[in-house]
Amino acid sequence: MPWLAGWHAVPPTPTTDGPTSSGPKKGRDGYPVVRAGLVLVVFVVATVGLLRIIHPSASSGAAGSTSNPSTVTTIAGHASTTTTTTIPASRVSVLVANASGVTGAAEATTTKLQPGGWNLLTPVNATAQVTASNVYYVAGYQRPALAVATSLKLAATSVVPYTTSAPISTIGTAQVLVVVGPDLADRVVPTASTASTAG
Repeated sequence: MPWLAGWHAVPPTPTTDGPTSSGPKKGRDGYPVVRAGLVLVVFVVATVGLLRIIHPSASSGAAGSTSNPSTVTTIAGHASTTTTTTIPASRVSVLVANASGVTGAAEATTTKLQPGGWNLLTPVNATAQVTASNVYYVAGYQRPALAVATSLKLAATSVVPYTTSAPISTIGTAQVLVVVGPDLADRVVPTASTASTAG
C-alpha cells in the first residue's frame, strides 16, 4: 500500500524483569560492600604491622618483658623507691651488730651472708638489745638491704632507712647495717646463750 512505503519495523523495548546484555556491568557494580570490606581489612593489617615496627616495645610489653634488663632481688609487697640501678654486692659494705643477747649471733650472721658476695665488715656489739631484727640502709642502698633481708629470711618490714636511733654508736663506712635480734639469732646460732658478745 502506498501509505506504508516509508514504514520500518521498530524492535521491541526490553523490560527490566529479565536478564539484559548489561549483566556483567551490573555484576561489577553489585559488590561495593565486599570491595569496601576488603579495603578495610588490608588497611587494618597494614596499620597493625606499621605500629609494631614503630613501637616494638608495645608488643614485647604485652608478652611480659620488662624495660629494665637488670636482675634485682625484691621482696613481695615492698616497692623500692630510693634507687633505680643494681649495685654489685661486692661494692656494698655490710655491718652486722649483735643486739640479741645471744653469744656469737653477729659472727654467725656475717658468716651466713658470705655466699652473697657482700663486702662484710667485722661484726660488732650493739649499744642496746632489741626484740626484733632490722636491716638499715643509707640513701641509695635500699635494694641491697632488701637482698640482705631476703637472704636472712627477714620480712620486708624489717628493712628501714638508717637513722641515729639505730642501736649502734656508728656504722662507719657501712651502707647496710644488720641489727640482729633474738628472732634471727635463734636461726643462725646453733646453741643460744645469754651472754651479749659480738663473737
